[in-house]
Amino acid sequence: MSALFRCPPEVLLRSAIRQGQNLTRNAQTPKLHRCLQVSPVSSARSTHRAAVCTELGKPLKLQEVPSEELCTGQVRLAIRACAINFSDLLLVQGTYQQKPPLPFIPGAEVAGDVIEVAEGVTSVSKGDRVVAMAALGGFAEQCIVDEESVFRMPDSMSYEEGAAVVISYGTAWLGLTRRANTKPGETVLVTAAAGAVGLATVDLATNVIGAKVIGAAGGPEKCKVVADKGAIGTIDYNTQSIRDVVKEMTDDRGADVICDAVGGDVFKQCLRCIAWEGRILVIGFAGGDIPKIPANILLVKNISAVGLFWGNYRINDESTHRKSIQDVLGFYQEGKIKPHVGKTFSLDKANEAFMYIHKRKSTGKVVITM
Repeated sequence: MSALFRCPPEVLLRSAIRQGQNLTRNAQTPKLHRCLQVSPVSSARSTHRAAVCTELGKPLKLQEVPSEELCTGQVRLAIRACAINFSDLLLVQGTYQQKPPLPFIPGAEVAGDVIEVAEGVTSVSKGDRVVAMAALGGFAEQCIVDEESVFRMPDSMSYEEGAAVVISYGTAWLGLTRRANTKPGETVLVTAAAGAVGLATVDLATNVIGAKVIGAAGGPEKCKVVADKGAIGTIDYNTQSIRDVVKEMTDDRGADVICDAVGGDVFKQCLRCIAWEGRILVIGFAGGDIPKIPANILLVKNISAVGLFWGNYRINDESTHRKSIQDVLGFYQEGKIKPHVGKTFSLDKANEAFMYIHKRKSTGKVVITM
């Protein structure tokens, strides 16, 4: 299994794609199937542009695709921006565990304007600026989403920021609070700190909770981005020891909370610099190696190891999932947080955006604009 696949928030799409595959086997339940697969243009009342995956492992093609009719409880959006997640790269390469039927439109994290609502929709109206979670279909000028997946944006939030906020900040907020119980004044160590979830964690821990954050990233440029987001100190993986720097910065006490999305040797170093009664939060394994946790270390240091799969809350505890999104949108409204959009690409440059991420040049979120 690819290491990238095991890195939240990319795992969020597993259930949606799995549902889509089930629906394609049942012609009487086309609702999600329409979001996952592109229908013939000749059958549509109108069309819009989209970057379509027509063949796995090949570049996306900019095409005119049909604008389908709404079902009860659905909302049509004019998409202004769509964030790129690693899952999108894996889907078009054909290396994701679940595979939607071809052709399909990647993209799941969007911001835009409501242009049509179906019968039964009450929470949003035509003209509202919103963020939304789509099953797929975000690399397009329009998409259809269910009402429960749509949230009004703060007036001051840009569409690019809206596309960048939901998954990363929702993951970080639930991890810091519900899973790690982070308190003001505690020291929080964040690995992969220049990534989307990492920067969101730095932002929330520093500017909402009031914790002291140390961020670990690869290279001086990424470390500067982390420091600019509010970290009191940074660690360059390439030249420094995580354990040594954390011990030095905390007078040998260690970090109270560690948010790790890397795994492997980085996780092992983190275990060696955790404070007594500390909590280590497992978010993913970007390094490719799933580490084993020696139980005796948990016992001797009275520490806790907890996991976070934010996407599963959407299935098992929807109210908590929704509240995490509403909370972070509220923090933005209050001026406490600001999502980091590392780079934007126009829809016709979607393939260039993929290459940019594949080369690991990005910080924060990379966003497609329409």
